[in-house]
Amino acid sequence: MSAFFGSVWWLIVTLGLLITFHEYGHFVIARRCGVKVLKFSVGFGPALWSRFDRHGTQFVVAAIPLGGYVKMLDERDPDAPVAPEDVSASFNRKPVGQRMAIAAAGPAFNLIFTLAAFWLMFVIGKPDYQPIIGHVSGLAAEAGLKAGERITAIDGKPVENWTGAGDRLVAAGMSRTDVRVSVSSADHGSSEHTLALSHLPADIDQQVIYERIGLTPQQLALPPVIGKAVADGAAAQAGLREGDRVISIGGQSIGDWREVSKAIQSHAPQGQALAIVVDRDGQRLAVSARPKANPDAGHSGAPAWLLGISPQPISPHYDATLRYGPLDAIPQALSTTWTQTHQTLTMLGQMVMGQASLKNLSGIITIAEAANASASLGPAWFLNFLAVISLSLAILNLLPIPILDGGALLYYLIELAKGSPVSERVQIAGQYVGLVLLVALMGLALYNDILRHVS
Repeated sequence: MSAFFGSVWWLIVTLGLLITFHEYGHFVIARRCGVKVLKFSVGFGPALWSRFDRHGTQFVVAAIPLGGYVKMLDERDPDAPVAPEDVSASFNRKPVGQRMAIAAAGPAFNLIFTLAAFWLMFVIGKPDYQPIIGHVSGLAAEAGLKAGERITAIDGKPVENWTGAGDRLVAAGMSRTDVRVSVSSADHGSSEHTLALSHLPADIDQQVIYERIGLTPQQLALPPVIGKAVADGAAAQAGLREGDRVISIGGQSIGDWREVSKAIQSHAPQGQALAIVVDRDGQRLAVSARPKANPDAGHSGAPAWLLGISPQPISPHYDATLRYGPLDAIPQALSTTWTQTHQTLTMLGQMVMGQASLKNLSGIITIAEAANASASLGPAWFLNFLAVISLSLAILNLLPIPILDGGALLYYLIELAKGSPVSERVQIAGQYVGLVLLVALMGLALYNDILRHVS
């Protein structure tokens, strides 16, 4: 399956599962409160499938899988007149406490789904990499971290795998908080280093934080060995070939393939040849190669230079598994849910206060790609992805924005305080405001997705 069709398929699976679970929360609590449910729809637009149950509720799977809704009997709906015998089953006739419960049930069921998904992920066992450093650059290099060292703790909290370490570092990077990284190695014993994440810019994109930190797991380290030399490329014309290990470029020592491209751009002024030293079968060979300008230069207009070489492909394999028994997995699921909730709320607060860039908002394209990527890594990783997205949906829906569940809860709280419902005029105005805000957020998220791809 291609990346495009895979992304579309797993996006549909993700939204189908999470939307159904969310709307089922509204549905089941409405039924429990004695409200007559007219329609349960997963998706919008034309119906692809439809049937009625014995209670007269129509269940629909619609063509556009970007949401869903539960339509309840309501005397305020001009399109669905209420028969006299059904007045008591109308949503608007229910006590405010029951209406609040119905509104909160969708996000609550998303939270339940999150806990269940994390629990099942821990029981199945999520494969991962050991927290052993493979390549160091950026802030990590400035802090004195070295390849081969094992990360044992971050700010005193033990680290079990690379994902756990990465998540904590990115969370600290978003708040630009310095962290203490404890490491150990056979050669140097144990040591502690401070990562100066406070030096990160205020408007940094979450996608870039990891790169700025400069840590790569050992399994993903790219040795500076030439895997392919294009026949008419500058490197091949200079005599370089597959299997050569690059030692230095322009006098700059090379320890990882990621440093090759940076060295080429740094030491390739127009009209100058590069001094390249390689190791071939245990012997050092010095050559001079003149890079060629890349015809597809970046948007900055600055020239990009190519030697016509690419690295040897690597086949990284997981060497650690995060797994717990069914009982031990319960507190782990609760802890992980709390941590994810705290990080999400912190991120939202920072964006509202202008302390974090709005570039960190991701839209449907990023979600689709992440769904495909996580599904390709196995069921445990896909469950982790579903749990995170389900939690995000719960938090998003609880925001006090009219048209969302949080907006309805806000109205009901006002009704409790003043003793009477919010006027229909105010509610209608709020719906328009909420719709504009929601469309603006979705538009910004989509713009960020497109900008990342263009960049």
